[in-house]
Amino acid sequence: MRTYGLVLAAALVAASGGAMAQSFAPPPLQVEPGPPPPIPGPPERYELVPGHWAWNGVRYVWHPRHWILRPVGYAHWVPGHWGNRYGRYVWIEGHWAR
Repeated sequence: MRTYGLVLAAALVAASGGAMAQSFAPPPLQVEPGPPPPIPGPPERYELVPGHWAWNGVRYVWHPRHWILRPVGYAHWVPGHWGNRYGRYVWIEGHWAR
């Protein structure tokens, strides 16, 4: 029975091209209590970006909420989110949409 498990593991490694996928624990829940930071200018020119966890290539790091200046001609901020791209889940950075 032990040999069967080793053969199965070797077959899985060979099928994956020799690379085994790494998995990482999700980051802990982060709550930002209290009011947002002071707005730096006219409210209609700024958008509050919520805090979020982001992968920096080594580990997850927390990016606290902050204000960003709205570019001329853009309608709204699309927050960063996980999305499926070509069968893999990837982090899609927040961006402006028209």
